[in-house]
Amino acid sequence: MNHRQFARGCVADCMVTICKTHGLDTRLAEIRRLFNNDHVHMALIVAADGQLITTIERADLSETTPGSVHARDLGTVAGRVIGPHQSLEDAMAVLKWGRRRRLAVIDHSGRLLGLLCLKGHGDGFCSDEGVRQRAADMRRASRTN
Repeated sequence: MNHRQFARGCVADCMVTICKTHGLDTRLAEIRRLFNNDHVHMALIVAADGQLITTIERADLSETTPGSVHARDLGTVAGRVIGPHQSLEDAMAVLKWGRRRRLAVIDHSGRLLGLLCLKGHGDGFCSDEGVRQRAADMRRASRTN
């Protein structure tokens, strides 16, 4: 996807809807384990009603914080969320400004709808199909080990 395509689309067209989320009782130790996977850039803490509570990136984690701390008390949503009807051009500006590759997509009431995931090469966004394929590849690899 090139810059002209970014300018024409909206976030809802490119967001991933298959998101791994964590509940309010999740502890920091679990989030640290999650970040052992290099493909994970953001942890999403979500209430039972779907409300996004916070987003956590590796930079939010301190080695001195005990693993027993609730993850919901870490991170932020500031600069890390976007609406589904925002343009991809706007999304790219937010991503570039924040030097990040992920934005949580929320509705007007703060409910999590998905995740906008910029690919490592910066030339497009991850898709639900790509997420499914990666999960299938990981399952196959784990069976052969």
